[in-house]
Amino acid sequence: MPVSNRSAQRSAPRSPLRVAVLADSDTRWKWGALTARRLAPGHRLTGHLLRGRATPTARQLGEVGVRADRLTEVTCAEFLADIERERYDVVVLALVGGAVQAVLHGVRALWPDPAARPVIVTGYVGVVYEKLADGLLLRHGADLVLANSRHDAQRFRAVYEGVGADAGCVTETVLPFLGGAAYEPAGSRATTVVFAVQPSVPESRADRAYLLERAAGHARLHPDREVLVKLRSRPGEHTTHLEEQPYQRLAAKVPGGLPANCRLAYGNMGEVLDGADLLVTVSSTAALEALHRGIPTAVLTDLGIREALGNHHFLGSGCLASWDQLDAGLLPQGDPEWLAAQGVAPLAATPRATTPLAAGAVADATAADATAADADVFAAARARLAALLELPGLPPVAPYYTLTTAPRYLPGILARHHLAADGTPLPGAAREGAEPSRLRRRLRSHLRDAARGLYRHGVQRVAPLIRRMGEL
Repeated sequence: MPVSNRSAQRSAPRSPLRVAVLADSDTRWKWGALTARRLAPGHRLTGHLLRGRATPTARQLGEVGVRADRLTEVTCAEFLADIERERYDVVVLALVGGAVQAVLHGVRALWPDPAARPVIVTGYVGVVYEKLADGLLLRHGADLVLANSRHDAQRFRAVYEGVGADAGCVTETVLPFLGGAAYEPAGSRATTVVFAVQPSVPESRADRAYLLERAAGHARLHPDREVLVKLRSRPGEHTTHLEEQPYQRLAAKVPGGLPANCRLAYGNMGEVLDGADLLVTVSSTAALEALHRGIPTAVLTDLGIREALGNHHFLGSGCLASWDQLDAGLLPQGDPEWLAAQGVAPLAATPRATTPLAAGAVADATAADATAADADVFAAARARLAALLELPGLPPVAPYYTLTTAPRYLPGILARHHLAADGTPLPGAAREGAEPSRLRRRLRSHLRDAARGLYRHGVQRVAPLIRRMGEL
């Protein structure tokens, strides 16, 4: 593709930017779309959902509450064909590492020479507590790899520099969904407790049942409190991680049942936090959302502090606590220095108040102030993006993983997304020719839904049964 034709377009005023987001789950769609909003205010957003086991349902997308001008479900090859055809300015990849790597090699195959290709942006949807090197190296090659905090930015650069890869792509930001109204305590004790559950942490049925029973027990011990068990998905739906033991099914087997002041809850996390006085979780990113507002937050230690649980990430946060301590009235407060390092609060945050409940609050700023602070954190990323967009042509993407550095690993990653070893789509990977009829599209949609239903049934019903039989 000649650089000169697009070079003139690069120098022309761009308002609004054309942005495409490719996401593979509801939480990653939320991260990707909100990141696009922070990077390119006023942009025209085209959304793509990568077809797979975790493709979000319409209900999940509605709960996230972030809309696109257009939203379609695609394969990796179809997405590559779309970005070649549509000439987007920015592409945000909100995907697992392997899918990011596949798209990067696909982009390199499309633009093997310097060209006015889209700027490629990627990052992580939340706390990075596992597979740090693996996930980061799979994301290398993007023009911007966003880090959600100063702590993450330092770790990301260390990984890239440790293998001799260019670390200039690492750009410090914050989680784009931190915001909402600042917490205003109404008294010295909590009245609404939110237990934010996770699909895969903890994994075992016994541990998940234990946590649910402790939440119910907390409600019985404190009848003046409302305990909300905030669920991620309804039965049959998937999120970023597999959920073999949904809490909805476990709730039916809680001894004595859930008390009247303990109930399962759905909805947007931000709206749920609007009424929360205490957030309880094992290691959910919801903890950072709550801490950003100044809500007392407990990261549970009942099952230990272990890398497998992810709660080790909160060492030094001041938030580690057990259900026994919460039952006794503890309202954990975040450590300001730890929060600042995690991108949750600026170093110049308002000092802790002296009242029991408000002590350690991150800041008493309004929601508008919080949003403005986050916008400032994105300034460096927006400046880097603007500089790249001004160039007459961008160099080809240069992932760390190539057939030279990872000859055994890379081909398998690309093949899973129906790409050849050189990043080009395998035969039949992308539909060609006329757009399929409405009947054919509907039939394909029904077949995909049926296949996903069978997969989820296998994960949530058959697999646990086989596992239990194997333990006999």
